[in-house]
Amino acid sequence: MDDSKKKISFIINPISGTQGKEQILKWLDEKLDKSRYIPEVIYTEWAGHAVEIAARKAKEEVFAVVAIGGDGTINEIARSLVHTKTALGIIPCGSGNGLARHLQIPMEAKKAIDIINEGLIDIIDYGKINDVPFFCTCGVGFDAFVSLQFSKAGRRGPLIYLEKTLLESLKYKPETYELEMDGNTSRYKAFLIACGNASQYGNNAYITPQATLNDGLLDVTILEPFTVLDVPALSFQLFNKTIDQNSRIKTFRCKTLRIHRSKPGVIHFDGDPMMMGENIDVNILKRGLQVIVPKNAEKDTSNVLQRAQDYINGLKQINEAIMEDITHTNRRILDKGKEQIKRLRKN
Repeated sequence: MDDSKKKISFIINPISGTQGKEQILKWLDEKLDKSRYIPEVIYTEWAGHAVEIAARKAKEEVFAVVAIGGDGTINEIARSLVHTKTALGIIPCGSGNGLARHLQIPMEAKKAIDIINEGLIDIIDYGKINDVPFFCTCGVGFDAFVSLQFSKAGRRGPLIYLEKTLLESLKYKPETYELEMDGNTSRYKAFLIACGNASQYGNNAYITPQATLNDGLLDVTILEPFTVLDVPALSFQLFNKTIDQNSRIKTFRCKTLRIHRSKPGVIHFDGDPMMMGENIDVNILKRGLQVIVPKNAEKDTSNVLQRAQDYINGLKQINEAIMEDITHTNRRILDKGKEQIKRLRKN
């Protein structure tokens, strides 16, 4: 074996996202620099399996473990790589790809493989919510509630997420939270509280638009109760990276945050839901994870036209989700009508 070559493991979640992985494997075989890397491909077989695989590879001190999946798969792998010599690589093919988008890793698998071939390493912060690691965002309130509904949907993809958001937002009731941050205490009635290590949920929805991955700080966004009239502006600003300018939004930075609520409930970490108690502690651990990043990534390559296009694309997805939901509803009504007609004919 050539000792100059680096071992690299690719972990595939076969059910993440909305696309198949066979083509990615073909591109991997064609494009990966075999003069530099000794690759192996491993499929996950159950929830949490990636945690075990990545921990084993970190003990072996392989150069990198590459996630072929979404933010959930990335979270499972990354939590086993923190404070080790093994780097995280990403070939994004999930539903949101929040961390990959923040790092400006291309959404095209071919180009993401090129980034891995370059092998440039950066070291980023990561967070914990009640000792559960997160790398992109975490939070409580409506976004956590939707994450729980999304996990039960059976189908995947951004349209399903938007569908759940539209259906649930009309009946969700904001809660009152007590926040302790760096020695100060405040109370807020909030639709959601989002804590960002990175800037977005995914799909270019920037919930903590000023967040960076190496400042040792949490970026916190509080969305206060709003009306239907506020929705267009909030939607535009979410995709336009300016939601922190909305009057319904409160933002701040801190190193540690305790959230107290009146009863246990759901939280989310990197889009995955989990039930937790009344007290929720969130904190940042500085420079804890090595990541393979693009060589020429800029801090913000988007311009006004690009952001406007992101917003238009978001509206298009919302419209498609609405039409899909209407179609499903009409089908159910039609099926029920047919059943009633059959019963009437029998009688």
